[in-house]
Amino acid sequence: QVQLVESGGGLVQTGDSLKLSCAASGLPSGYSMGWFRQNPGKERELVAAITSRRDRTTYSDSVKGRFTISRDGAKNTIYLQMNSLRPEDTAVYYCAARDVGLVNVAANYNYWGQGTQVTVSS
Repeated sequence: QVQLVESGGGLVQTGDSLKLSCAASGLPSGYSMGWFRQNPGKERELVAAITSRRDRTTYSDSVKGRFTISRDGAKNTIYLQMNSLRPEDTAVYYCAARDVGLVNVAANYNYWGQGTQVTVSS
């Protein structure tokens, strides 16, 4: 059984930093993982994703240069370092995994975490 468990969300102020973690258990080898975010009434959008070998990453234009995704294979954990946070970054952040490649469509991901709330106050 695959489980993805996020942690690290919270309430911060504009310009602050926050680091999210997602620990995976039972995930087959070779899976790409990523972070999505969603606000009420809006579609879930890709924030960043990374391949299993960490040789490729992708980011949404809105977070490039501010967020960094990383992966610790030994711990089967991915991270999202978020710097220079803005109010528009406020959302529930979800960890996800898919069997191959980097894609930005939520429907193409096989497994999901429960989400962690990130709120950035102005």
